[in-house]
Amino acid sequence: MRSIKDWPEEERPREKLIQRGAEALTDAELLALVLRTGDGSGKTSALDLARSLLGRFGSLRHLAQATTAELCQSRGIGPAKAAELQAVFQLARRFSDQKLRPGDRFTSSTEVFRHYHEQLRDRKKEVFLSLLLDSKNRIIREVQVSEGSLTASIVHPREVFTPIIRESAAAVLFVHNHPSGDPNPSREDIEITTRLREVGELVGVRVLDHIIIGSERYVSFADRGLMG
Repeated sequence: MRSIKDWPEEERPREKLIQRGAEALTDAELLALVLRTGDGSGKTSALDLARSLLGRFGSLRHLAQATTAELCQSRGIGPAKAAELQAVFQLARRFSDQKLRPGDRFTSSTEVFRHYHEQLRDRKKEVFLSLLLDSKNRIIREVQVSEGSLTASIVHPREVFTPIIRESAAAVLFVHNHPSGDPNPSREDIEITTRLREVGELVGVRVLDHIIIGSERYVSFADRGLMG
């Protein structure tokens, strides 16, 4: 078996990245650049090892969730390579979990989805967030209202609107996740959104949207015309 050094230059992951950009590489090729070497036998390249890892764990996401012990069960992966992989995945998590800053602004439901997708998609429980906005729809701050099954008893208008009123917010966006991965709103989602919108009208706070985050997908109540 030829090593990567013996491949045509345009097929080598590093040269391919330099010439065509990182987006041109497959998951396995990107992973091979992190691994750098194969299993040490001289018969398996870094790319072969990367493909083996993806085949064993099923996807990059599942690979990123693997423990050191689980990674080290793969031939060619010792504690050092396992640590390097975990460091790369942790950096990716931290990059995707950039905190909102006062004054930041979302201009579409898609932007909200992109910001919260990685943060919420793998949560095992439903997390309900309020994004408090000023009169120009700029972020004042983010408030986690609840964690658990979304019911009227957990997401109560009193708990939702207390920080909104305290901060003198002019508007609010609601965001929560569906651990099932299906973002389509349930009956409870619709009922709670209706209640919160009605309370917002009473206290003079605009409820702009309720966005449900699923796996690779989302639903915006405003985009679907469900905000009344």
